[in-house]
Amino acid sequence: MAAAAAAAAVGGPQPPQPELPAPGLALDKAATAAHLKAALSRPDNRAGAEELQALLERVLSAERPLAAAADSEEAAAASSGGGPGAAEEEALEWCKCLLAGGGGYDEFCAAVRAYDPAALCGLVWTANFVAYRCRTCGISPCMSLCAECFHQGDHTGHDFNMFRSQAGGACDCGDSNVMRESGFCKRHQIKSSSNIPCVPKDLLMMSEFVLPRFIFCLIQYLREGYSEPAADVPSEKDLNKVLQLLEPQISFLEDLTKMGGAMRSVLTQVLTNQQNYKDLTSGLGENSCAKKSHEKYLIALKSSGLTYPEDKLVYGIQEPSAGTSTLAVQGFAGATGTLGQLDSSDEEDQDGSQGLGKRKRVKLSGNTKDQSIMDVLKHKSFLEELLFWTIKYEFPQKMVTFLLNMLPDQEYKVAFTKTFVQHYAFIMKTLKKSHESDTMSNRIVHISVQLFSNEELARQVTEECQLLDIMVTVLLYMMESCLIKSELQDEENSLHVVVNCGEALLKNNTYWPLVSDFINILSHQSVAKRFLEDHGLLVTWMNFVSFFQGMNLNKRELNEHVEFESQTYYAAFAAELEACAQPMWGLLSHCKVRETQEYTRNVVRYCIEALQDWFDAINFVDEPAPNQVTFHLPLHRYYAMFLSKAVKCQELDLDSVLPDQEMLMKLMIHPLQIQASLAEIHSNMWVRNGLQIKGQAMTYVQSHFCNSMIDPDIYLLQVCASRLDPDYFISSVFERFKVVDLLTMASQHQNTVLDAEHERSMLEGALTFLVILLSLRLHLGMSDDEILRAEMVAQLCMNDRTHSSLLDLIPENPNPKSGIIPGSYSFESVLSAVADFKAPVFEPGGSMQQGMYTPKAEVWDQEFDPVMVILRTVYRRDVQSAMDRYTAFLKQSGKFPGNPWPPYKKRTPLHPSYKGLMRLLHCKTLHIVLFTLLYKILMDHQNLSEHVLCMVLYLIELGLENSADEESDEEALVCGPERCHDSWFPGSNLVSNMRHFINYVRVRVPETAPEVKRDSPASTSSDSLGSLQNSGTAQVFSLVAERRKKFQEIINRSSSEAHQVVRPRTSNKWSAPGSAPQLTTAILEIKESILSLLIKLHHKLSGKQNSYYPPWLDDIEILIQPEIPKYSHGDGITAVERILLKAALQSRMNKRIIEEICRKVTPPVPPKKITAAEKKTLDKEERRQKARERQQKLLAEFASRQKSFMETAMDVEKIFSSDSPENDIPMEITTAEPQVSEAVYDCVICGQSGPSSEDRPTGLVVLLQASSVLGQCRDNIEPKKLPITEEEQIYPWDTCAAVHDVRLSLLQRYFKDSSCLLAVSIGWEGGVYVQTCGHTLHIDCHKSYMESLRNDQVLQGFSVDKGEFTCPLCRQFANSVLPCYPGSNVENNLWQRPSNKSIQDLIKEVEELQGRPGAFPSETNLSKEMESVMKDIKNTTQKKYRDYSKTPGSPDNDFLFMYSVARTNLELELIHRGGNLCSGGASTAGKRSCLNQLFLVLALHMRLYSIDSEYNPWRKLTQLVEEMNSQLGNEEQQPEVPILYHDVTSLLLVQILMMPQPLRKDHFTCIVKVLFTLLYTQALAALSVKCTEEDRSAWKRTGALKKNTCDAEKSYEVLLSFVISELAKGKLYHEEGTQECAMVSPIAWSPESMEKYLQDFCLPFLRITSLLQHHLFGEDLPSCQEEEEFSVLSSCLGLLPTFYQTEHPFISASCLDWPVPAFDIISQWCFEINSFTERHAEQGKALLIQESRWKLPHLLQLPENYNTIFQYYHRKTCSVCTKVPKDPAVCLVCGTFVCLKGLCCKQQSYCECVLHSQNCGAGTGIFLLINASVIIIIRGHRFCLWGSVYLDAHGEEDRDLRRGKPLYICKERYKVLEQQWISHTFDHINKRWGPHYNGL
Repeated sequence: MAAAAAAAAVGGPQPPQPELPAPGLALDKAATAAHLKAALSRPDNRAGAEELQALLERVLSAERPLAAAADSEEAAAASSGGGPGAAEEEALEWCKCLLAGGGGYDEFCAAVRAYDPAALCGLVWTANFVAYRCRTCGISPCMSLCAECFHQGDHTGHDFNMFRSQAGGACDCGDSNVMRESGFCKRHQIKSSSNIPCVPKDLLMMSEFVLPRFIFCLIQYLREGYSEPAADVPSEKDLNKVLQLLEPQISFLEDLTKMGGAMRSVLTQVLTNQQNYKDLTSGLGENSCAKKSHEKYLIALKSSGLTYPEDKLVYGIQEPSAGTSTLAVQGFAGATGTLGQLDSSDEEDQDGSQGLGKRKRVKLSGNTKDQSIMDVLKHKSFLEELLFWTIKYEFPQKMVTFLLNMLPDQEYKVAFTKTFVQHYAFIMKTLKKSHESDTMSNRIVHISVQLFSNEELARQVTEECQLLDIMVTVLLYMMESCLIKSELQDEENSLHVVVNCGEALLKNNTYWPLVSDFINILSHQSVAKRFLEDHGLLVTWMNFVSFFQGMNLNKRELNEHVEFESQTYYAAFAAELEACAQPMWGLLSHCKVRETQEYTRNVVRYCIEALQDWFDAINFVDEPAPNQVTFHLPLHRYYAMFLSKAVKCQELDLDSVLPDQEMLMKLMIHPLQIQASLAEIHSNMWVRNGLQIKGQAMTYVQSHFCNSMIDPDIYLLQVCASRLDPDYFISSVFERFKVVDLLTMASQHQNTVLDAEHERSMLEGALTFLVILLSLRLHLGMSDDEILRAEMVAQLCMNDRTHSSLLDLIPENPNPKSGIIPGSYSFESVLSAVADFKAPVFEPGGSMQQGMYTPKAEVWDQEFDPVMVILRTVYRRDVQSAMDRYTAFLKQSGKFPGNPWPPYKKRTPLHPSYKGLMRLLHCKTLHIVLFTLLYKILMDHQNLSEHVLCMVLYLIELGLENSADEESDEEALVCGPERCHDSWFPGSNLVSNMRHFINYVRVRVPETAPEVKRDSPASTSSDSLGSLQNSGTAQVFSLVAERRKKFQEIINRSSSEAHQVVRPRTSNKWSAPGSAPQLTTAILEIKESILSLLIKLHHKLSGKQNSYYPPWLDDIEILIQPEIPKYSHGDGITAVERILLKAALQSRMNKRIIEEICRKVTPPVPPKKITAAEKKTLDKEERRQKARERQQKLLAEFASRQKSFMETAMDVEKIFSSDSPENDIPMEITTAEPQVSEAVYDCVICGQSGPSSEDRPTGLVVLLQASSVLGQCRDNIEPKKLPITEEEQIYPWDTCAAVHDVRLSLLQRYFKDSSCLLAVSIGWEGGVYVQTCGHTLHIDCHKSYMESLRNDQVLQGFSVDKGEFTCPLCRQFANSVLPCYPGSNVENNLWQRPSNKSIQDLIKEVEELQGRPGAFPSETNLSKEMESVMKDIKNTTQKKYRDYSKTPGSPDNDFLFMYSVARTNLELELIHRGGNLCSGGASTAGKRSCLNQLFLVLALHMRLYSIDSEYNPWRKLTQLVEEMNSQLGNEEQQPEVPILYHDVTSLLLVQILMMPQPLRKDHFTCIVKVLFTLLYTQALAALSVKCTEEDRSAWKRTGALKKNTCDAEKSYEVLLSFVISELAKGKLYHEEGTQECAMVSPIAWSPESMEKYLQDFCLPFLRITSLLQHHLFGEDLPSCQEEEEFSVLSSCLGLLPTFYQTEHPFISASCLDWPVPAFDIISQWCFEINSFTERHAEQGKALLIQESRWKLPHLLQLPENYNTIFQYYHRKTCSVCTKVPKDPAVCLVCGTFVCLKGLCCKQQSYCECVLHSQNCGAGTGIFLLINASVIIIIRGHRFCLWGSVYLDAHGEEDRDLRRGKPLYICKERYKVLEQQWISHTFDHINKRWGPHYNGL
């Protein structure tokens, strides 16, 4: 660095190098810094300053290793790779020390912060940050708040939403320019600047010296690091390297900005000080380093196509030129005409023609524009050069953040905004070249939106820096790079240029940052005013708009289908909307009052000039070129919208701003061409152009585009129609729609321009267009609220809508800054007026509806407007949908039973300026067309439809409604016929023309037509013909000729006025008939008037003669008060009646003539000779109608079939399920002879019925799934809440799974492993649940079915390789087949009979049967299937949920697993029944159960493992062992588990599954009785442990007294006292003391509470046992009250003696039936416990108390408001990598926080959610995605999106939080989710599953 430059900065000679301590130790640094600070504080501080400069020189040079690099740029680039690392750190350390002036840096920061006067928040964020926007508080629509400020402000009841920032932004809290002060948060409400003390001078003194050098150093670094990218290799890599090296420095600056206002103002001084900059960077002096750096800077400038004006005059950027813009000086309009090539230094021009093929790019001659705006940059301060490099490096995020962080400083804000504007052209150039234009665009907008949203600032920059000129010029330049020659109209000679929509610039929307800035500044009144007043700017802008006029031209393909469908239309529509329409809406929003008339005149004037130039450039005369259409006419639309505004708001006289007739004729051509093309596209005439042309037609009317496209077009046509000759206009319409030839009275005609198949739809199109044109009032007098209401009604009539889709579908003013806010007050009030809210409902299939709005009845009745619906439908089917809904309403309300026609709706009155529009309805041309069409419909000519008739009647009715005032003297009008011998109608008023009779018509017909062969009516002689003509023969009427005549007249008139030569006109290109057959003239006898045709039509429609009878003859009132509801809805007949009534009302003559016509008994319409050809086309409609009816019938039949099928299917299920009382055994079908009935099954694949046999077994379709639902039961009633603060964490120690785990591991610590595995059940976590749909199939059929699925290439939602399939009948998901065990039911009846054997005999039998070894049936197909299904069951769950034994693979393990499967299924069924059996048999769980078959499979396998009879618990339960001591065995061997520690339910399953199947009922009862004695003893023991020492001794005494009574064994007091005395022999009760208190419940035990405790202890066992009995023996479960559940179940199980009396209170002990003397066996059991508690009293006690009362499982309780969850979790860090995950999720079962798709938490290729679903739910996971508010379900290897349980105020989901409205829990939905989880039905109810490949 040049020492001289450094010295010059402070003045004085070059100082010697001062002695400085080595920059090593922090201490030295601090000392040096302190010393320097002291030196600088002296009044004469020159020496100190020099010393500091020298130090900085040294320190900061060390930081720049690039300086030492070789001269060449490559070397510089290369060396930038080697990181200086340490030197940099060192330099930063020095800077920090120097700033702090010797003190600690942190203390310095704190000290500076104390002086922060900023009342603004100004927090800057980058993309994806979650921020808030409150429309109630915002002044600017771009206003945004950070979450902290939002939550600390009060926004209750406001219209706010949360959003994810796309481009980044900054918090506006505290800025009253952007938002109202009422919305400020608590921190920024106080205007704090007043009470902050002044900053002491010495605090920031060092900063003022150090920072300039630091920033200069940074700039040098940027200069050195930048190397121009080579020709084609993008050099982002190099730039990024440089930026990475600079990271610490920029971060350091960023931290400085965060110190608050005091530091920011120092930085502002440094950045904007021009002297500092000049001294440091000029590159003068001898330091080669600085020189080199300056050279690099100049090279960079030059390579950017910019000049550095050393001696030249500095152009008007810093020193603004006075007055108008520099653009107005040269005549701008002429420039676009001449096409020249512009020589320019922009390197992007050279790649001109590369991707364009033939299309040469066009450049406009640029000599007229102010070149300086584009090419000159002069930097005068650090800030300016910093911005320059920021742009060069394509806006690195860190730099952007630093520059934005400074904005709260007002002085900086102004300086920065000016700098930004000065670099605007350069920004555009860089953006165009950038490879990352998306990112760059976002960063640009991130900055500009902060600058230009502030009106005051925007105004200042507009005045001082020519902001508008710069923006418009830059936009113009940008678009000029992609212009091509327009091919519209005259391809060869066209001079017009348009943008090429295929260019990247348009395709990638690269222009949007600049356009969005422009829209932003136009939203400010003061800026927009300047724009509208500046004629030069308007000219330039119209020039810009004309680039889009006629872009993306479509040419109709007539032969081949187009090879390649171009998708450029997306770009074209986006460009017109963003670059033309939105600025237009911005300008329009400032033309609202009368005072702004001048602006409108300006715009309209230059618009018309631009249009005139355009017509000249494309060589347009009067005929549009055929088969071309462009949807883009922005100039027309500007013109239309400003006209509309002028009349609506500014009270301008319309005629004063309209051009002459000739111009109007030209103006209407192209918009009319679009309307005709729409009809052609819908008639499939453009089908060879591919789908994209339909896409264009749809986009043109789509809600976001319609009010910038179709609405202005229709309005412009309405204006033209109201001012041009009506006959000319009408004939133009029919000519454009190509249906002129069809409008003839003749039955045949030649159409030279249209195929016959398209005629009908084109005619419909033309008539529909006329109806829309004449009845639409959007711009012709409706108020904004009326428009909103009409739009809303139209959308709601098509379909019910959600609130958000309505907001989206209603065309809002597309400029967001227009002040009309979606969801504004009027929107809500109109919505509540026209619609009813339907709350979100559930459909039985489980699919969830959103909250919908549906039209109110009175809206259907009075406001349904088919015209508006047709205008707004994107899809034609929506019109049908609206009509269907209308029909349904009429049927429902009883207003009309049949198929109604679209109702006629009264219109809002026309604004007086547009009265001329109604002349269309009163012109002869239209009347002739209507007359002809009515006649043709009556005569059944071909190609006419009901729709045509409907539109004809609509037009007649419109004409009657809008007729001129009552006819003058009616009688006078009817003079002799000679007045109109040549024309059809006497006048132009529809009312009088309706009654005019037309007798004869001349027609031109092909010679083959039937009309020719007839003789003419009188004779063929010429004189008779002549006489005919005088009696009113209407001539051949040619629309085209008529139109030509009119056009010529108008042109001649205007040309004679202007003394011009008439231009030669092109002739009609396609009138030449070509090879068409000769036409001859024929004369038809008609003798009809419109009225008579209508009456005949009434007869035709009603199918009766004389069906019409004038209503007023009966009820004269009708004429006085005509609005009769009976006519408002109905079909064609009603419409005809309504029209006739209106005609009669309008004139007495018509009334009289109607009566006359009706009096003549109308002769029947002569039966026409129908030719074969006519017959074909005759009544297509009727045939369609019949086909429709047939279809309805078929559908109805199909539905009823389906219903009956479902019913039979239900019956089948009944037979399969064990609920039906008739069947004793589930699978039995009762037959005539009950002795030998074997279960019969239907195979749903082959359809055969038959029993399941050994070699051809049948199986049940089942779904096996691992489940941990049981393990989630907790013992407390209070539901767990989802944690939403750090404190609330959920620990799983109180879940059922955890408790069982602890118990098992405790047993395994002290007892023999094999015996432990018999004492408990597993499967609380990862148990296998088996469910079936109830359908059966042959197993061999199933195998071939699976084979066919494997070969099926269709994408399935399941994995066939894993054995998954869907039931062939009901399509329910399944993955295995459970074989049905063959067995006749003969023995069944025997098994059921109660035997009279004593319990002792039964016990012996049970023991014998268990002792028999179970042999597996011989190798049969059935046994193979049994084995394979067992394998499936094992593989369903993970190994860790199966293996609990200490010795891996021990058979005990399998044994435990098998009976636990039975336990899991029984327990789950109990939960599905609500946790108890009170509701009896008919409960949810009655749905198809496969437990019976499952039991047989399990039993077969369990019998393979015989339990050594020594260890069989049955012996311990039923026999007294003689020598007790031998039981203890040797010390070293672990003892067996004492029988009192056994889980009784597990014992039950072991005992039953060990028996040969099928089981006899009395054996079952015997086992239950024996086990109940054990259970009861356990209950007593647990009770004894739970109570206090005193209670125990009291009970011991009372029981001992009763011990010798007769039923002592059945008295709980006696038994309890005995248990206490037995257990007291050991140490169980000894270790009381401290822990005791924890266990003791302080309640006093009364006999009732003890009885309740005992019953509750035993109930779970009784429930499971009853369920088991119900499944094994098919007995129904009785229903009962909760309090009597115990007694009902015990009597059902046969525990209660039959003679038991129920009068006195029920005692549970009365169920006991001791197999051996009670006291003996109890003491034997207690002895085992005592011998264990000798050593382990604590554990002994814990094992005795079993918690058996589990509550039902629940998902976590969620908070009411979603924001609570979102705010806590979306910033929560991942526990693995401590970063905030991109997609955070939380498990709704256990509350664990997980990363969805997070790679940081991946373990062995499993992402975290999948892993968690396996650990928490054994493969089922339910996760709430925090950032999307959606719930995702993982089931095994598949996943699905379930939906959301949070809905907004309108009952809608907000997936991905796109709308950001507040969301509230929907309890019903959450209930459904929980229900599906508990009932394991996710697989069946949710349809959209996909594989997750472990990536979630």
